[in-house]
Amino acid sequence: MNKSQSYIAVIAMLPLFVAGLSVGPAPFAEAANPDICGVQMCSDIPGGRQAWEEERNKGVPVAKPQDTDETDKDNMEKMDKDHMDKDSMEKMDKDNMEKMDKDMEKMDKMSKDSMEQSMGSELRLSRANVPATIPLHMGYYGGDEVYFIITDSSDPTHAEIITEAQGWKVELAPVLANAPPEALSRTYMFTNGVQGEGVHGFQSEVFTTTPSQEGYSALTSHVHVAWNDDATARVLTSEEMIQEAETAGEIILIDLTVVLNMPHIVWPDGQMQVKEDKTLAHDTKYGGGQVLDIDTDAMTVTFVAHRGWGPDGRTIYYIVTDATPSGPANGMGVVSAPTSASLLANSAAVDLYQFKSGIKGPGPLGFQPGIAAGAPGDANYSPMWRIFLADWIDPANAELIETIADLNAYVGDGKLSTSIARPMDSDHIVNCPFIDPFQ
Repeated sequence: MNKSQSYIAVIAMLPLFVAGLSVGPAPFAEAANPDICGVQMCSDIPGGRQAWEEERNKGVPVAKPQDTDETDKDNMEKMDKDHMDKDSMEKMDKDNMEKMDKDMEKMDKMSKDSMEQSMGSELRLSRANVPATIPLHMGYYGGDEVYFIITDSSDPTHAEIITEAQGWKVELAPVLANAPPEALSRTYMFTNGVQGEGVHGFQSEVFTTTPSQEGYSALTSHVHVAWNDDATARVLTSEEMIQEAETAGEIILIDLTVVLNMPHIVWPDGQMQVKEDKTLAHDTKYGGGQVLDIDTDAMTVTFVAHRGWGPDGRTIYYIVTDATPSGPANGMGVVSAPTSASLLANSAAVDLYQFKSGIKGPGPLGFQPGIAAGAPGDANYSPMWRIFLADWIDPANAELIETIADLNAYVGDGKLSTSIARPMDSDHIVNCPFIDPFQ
């Protein structure tokens, strides 16, 4: 019982207590003073105390009826008032409770709004998308110039040589050596002859395909070209010229097991798409191209570098150069490379998980950034990514995931599902070299 209810109960009992003073056994006042007869003076009763006692013994109250009536009337009025007060209090309590509920709802909304204003309704990573300027190289295809970048090498020696030559780090990706022949194009590298800007300090590389050819691949197997001592070295700008020089005994060709990632940026009849809107923010979309600028005079290309997580939660950045099938490639504004599909079940490709639900963020599907199963420095690192989609069973319970271990734990608990991405019902591989955009 609350305080208000206790007060009402006490008021309601007062008339009964007053009645107890008026009838029944002699009250405490009578026993203490013989001049008092009940609730009045004995001198006010005709015949005095003796008459009062005689009447009392008959069981007839001697007190003035009008006094009792007035008292009862007052008590009844008070009880009615108290009853009304009780109803009013109950109504007031109900009104107050409803008001409190509304106030609580309002406070909850204000608290939620305030939290969203302070934290944001989505994951906002600092520097989620940043520019990455990478050195360009010039090579040849069919007698014309090709501009390309070198981001990864299966061989540590070539990684070191190229890193030093271009002043920009080439990542070691040993698993690229496992790529099947159908996933590779051929590139000729010169080890002597005419000095130039090639990887080994001589003439530039010669390619056998560009993105305009069906068999194009940014992954290239290498053939070393060496001029014979009695030959007259000159610049060779096509595979046909190289084959003719070999037939003439001027050069020897040596096949290597080295695989380099050498995405083409500009080729004889095309180039990578350049974004029209070059303003980068945490929510910059993947569509419209991945390149911000191509400068063949300064020999640089600037990509959008996207932030994500390595398998252990470390921060990584990656660029996107090509993909298969054509749908996602065109959507991202990169080169379509169908030959990469042969990597789907090959160890040269590594798993990359992208989220299709949960916490909104700067990932390619509009949710949190992806998590890679390998990163630079890991034995299984590769720029070629086999894309998996991570989907929350109940998106309302989504949490931020930054490691492969946590992702697997949520999958094991039945809170998250993963499935291999198959856009256009096709094998999906993306060339996403992990780079340091701040070097």
